[in-house]
Amino acid sequence: MSLPEVILHQDFLLTLNSNEENIVKDALPGVDVYPLFLDPENGTWVVRAKFAPGITLPTHYHTGVVHFYTLSGAWHYVEYPDQVQTAGSYLYEPGGSIHTFHCPKDSGGADGFMVISGANINFDQDGNFVNIMDAGWIEQVIIAAAKAQGINTRYIKPGAIAQLSDQ
Repeated sequence: MSLPEVILHQDFLLTLNSNEENIVKDALPGVDVYPLFLDPENGTWVVRAKFAPGITLPTHYHTGVVHFYTLSGAWHYVEYPDQVQTAGSYLYEPGGSIHTFHCPKDSGGADGFMVISGANINFDQDGNFVNIMDAGWIEQVIIAAAKAQGINTRYIKPGAIAQLSDQ
């Protein structure tokens, strides 16, 4: 059997090294983000995020699955305080899960890599709807924050690398 003919010609690999890219500081309050892959059409977002010590994110409901790999630091869900995620921890979150991310003040923060499908439906402390975070929303927030900071950051979109300074 011979190799199949190339269906999609690529002149270069679609690759980024977050250690060589600009981080978007406070893309969300207390969360610095390296956007890696943003696909609003298919609802997939891949980011590396650094969480400030002491941050608690809004309680959220996942419409799709999340794969979360902790690179450094420590964090846990408020609902599962005894299941702390530390460097090397891999967490699978099924669609339909609800939880509240917390990074303890004494953790030194946390750094993690996430592959997210669908959206996070966010709620305040009283259970009131706040917003919907999906790949399109995240892309707009990152674009606005990068422009406000005057930085150039890149991310992969299906078929290309988007460069925020060009948008």
